[in-house]
Amino acid sequence: MNKNETRTLWLSIGAALIAVFLLYSYTQEKSDALNKKFGAKQKVVIAKKDIGAMNIIDDSYLDVVERPVAYVEPNAIKNPEEVVGHVALAPILAGEQILKSKVIEPGPVTGLSLQVAPGKRALTLPVDEMRGVAKLLKPGDRIDIIAALDVGEGLKQHREIKTLLQNVPVLATGQVVVNDLPLKVIQDGEQFNIKPYLENKDFSSITVEVSPSEAQKLIFILSTSPSSLFLTLRHPSDQKRYPLPVVKVEDLQGRAPASLLRKQFVSPPVLPKPVKKPVKKKKRRGPFEDL
Repeated sequence: MNKNETRTLWLSIGAALIAVFLLYSYTQEKSDALNKKFGAKQKVVIAKKDIGAMNIIDDSYLDVVERPVAYVEPNAIKNPEEVVGHVALAPILAGEQILKSKVIEPGPVTGLSLQVAPGKRALTLPVDEMRGVAKLLKPGDRIDIIAALDVGEGLKQHREIKTLLQNVPVLATGQVVVNDLPLKVIQDGEQFNIKPYLENKDFSSITVEVSPSEAQKLIFILSTSPSSLFLTLRHPSDQKRYPLPVVKVEDLQGRAPASLLRKQFVSPPVLPKPVKKPVKKKKRRGPFEDL
């Protein structure tokens, strides 16, 4: 390599070093300006992909990025370990910061209130194998609630079967809540296994979703005759409400009620026929009688 080539090489290296130094100085200056304007950067946990409401959050949903302190949301989670295994209370979009107010730790007393629709109430009903469809109910099913009540007093007392409510959603069976919540997260090494918090499926009560007025009616029956409530199970696609009359013992015997029979067989009183008075006929006068 001659002197000219060597000189050219060193000039190129020098120019490259100067360019790198100028670029570093420029980026450092811009970084200082941004830090001065927006503040220093801080690590924050964001959603790597969309997280649906009531979804269990694992590592595949999370990413850690740096954001200017001025753009970090209040209550934003900084450590992904704080959110793994929690439940999303509301949908979280991809790129959105994970906030403590949007997640909840599953447990035996959390989760049910999130399933109750606004304006509705959760009410627990006792069940057994005969009245509760052999305990084959599960959270998410829809049922009809039927009451067998004694009405009237004394000799007039009789039993009536009436469908009180139709298409009622079942929120929980025992302490097993709809969507298999609450859940627990079990760590096995680096793996997280999600299992129902309560694995015992034997239950003696169910929790249903009703309106406040419907809850009052059911509580009245529960306080007077709790064993008079029966449940029937619907197909998931059957959402129709049917006009069902009250059933009495007469309907089972295939005869009309006694009151109706009395009205049917009692003969009406015989009234005397009105006497018609004879009508006198006027004598027709001839055309020449007035002459």
